[in-house]
Amino acid sequence: MRMPLSSRLLYTTVGVGLPVGAHLADYNATHIFNPRWPPHAKFHGAHTLLTSIMLGGLTAFFAWRPTSDRRTLVLTTSAVASTYFVTQGLAILYPGTAFFDPKFDTPDGYVAGLPAQVPIDVAFLAVTALAAWLALRPNARWADAPPRVVASATADTVLRSPALERS
Repeated sequence: MRMPLSSRLLYTTVGVGLPVGAHLADYNATHIFNPRWPPHAKFHGAHTLLTSIMLGGLTAFFAWRPTSDRRTLVLTTSAVASTYFVTQGLAILYPGTAFFDPKFDTPDGYVAGLPAQVPIDVAFLAVTALAAWLALRPNARWADAPPRVVASATADTVLRSPALERS
C-alpha cells in the first residue's frame, strides 16, 4: 500500500523545500562564504547543508515507499521530515548561540517579532503534521502499490536451468 497522494505530495514538498531553503539561507555570505567564520565553523555549516539534503531525500523516499505497516511508515516519514526543523528551533538553547550573526541581524530577518527561522520551522512542521493526519485519518485512501517485478535468479535456479542440463 502507498500512503494517500495528498500526504505523499505534502511530504515531498517538505523534502524538496528543506534542502532548497537551507541552501538559500546558508550558502552565502552569512554562513559558508562568511570571511569571519573559521574553517571549522564552515565545516559545521556544510555539514548542516548536507544533512538537509539527506533528510529531504529520505523524506521523499519514505513518502513514496510502499508498505504493509501504515502507522510505522507515517511516523517514520514524519520523524525524518521534522528532524531538521525541530533541531534548528532547539539549537538556540545551547550556550552562546544566536539566530543571527551580529553583522546580519537586521529588522528584515524577523517576522512578527520572531527570527524568520521560527515561523519557517513552524510552517514546515505544520505541513508535516497535516500530511500525517491525512494519512492516518480513518477514511484515508491508501493506494495499492504496483506489483514488484523481481528479475533475479538464485544460484540454485541457474544451476538447475534446462539449458545447462542439456549441455
